[in-house]
Amino acid sequence: MTERQALPPGLAPGDPVRVQLLKWDGAPHWGADVVWLGEDVHGWWAGWPEGTRWARPGADFSSLGVQVALFSRELGFAATFYEPVPASVNEFRVYADVTTVPVWADGALSCVDLDLDVIERFDGAVFVDDEDEFAAHSVRYGYPSEVVSWAQAACDQLVVDLRSGAAHFAEPLAARWRERFLELRRC
Repeated sequence: MTERQALPPGLAPGDPVRVQLLKWDGAPHWGADVVWLGEDVHGWWAGWPEGTRWARPGADFSSLGVQVALFSRELGFAATFYEPVPASVNEFRVYADVTTVPVWADGALSCVDLDLDVIERFDGAVFVDDEDEFAAHSVRYGYPSEVVSWAQAACDQLVVDLRSGAAHFAEPLAARWRERFLELRRC
């Protein structure tokens, strides 16, 4: 949906970055200050410690465990990988928001949240969430038909990728980035 962007000049692993998800009309959605980890063939990576505050107008929450996120430069998703914690605390391994392709704007890594979420539980179950919200927001915000089609196709692909164990969703990959985050915090 957009051309691949270069990193901001001077951005180095360990630097603080702002992640800002937006709604289609440009209003802020979830945002937090996180740690830049780097990039690989799958996209851009950021991480944050337990207790990181994520906020949006009228709501906030604090993260559980050490988490890392992959922002795909080409496929249009932001996937959070949760640290394995007891299921009573968090049952999700991966929470992938369908988004526009992330961009660097005003010093923040930002993208538009297109409502659809693909979630994998620690038990391996994969499901799509917020299809009703996607349908309602498609009308409310007037998503262009090509955006609706693109978002649904991205959602369908994320389901396939999670169920098939695609490389960009493999737990060893997330664990390496989690370890990178912990190394940077020790420095």
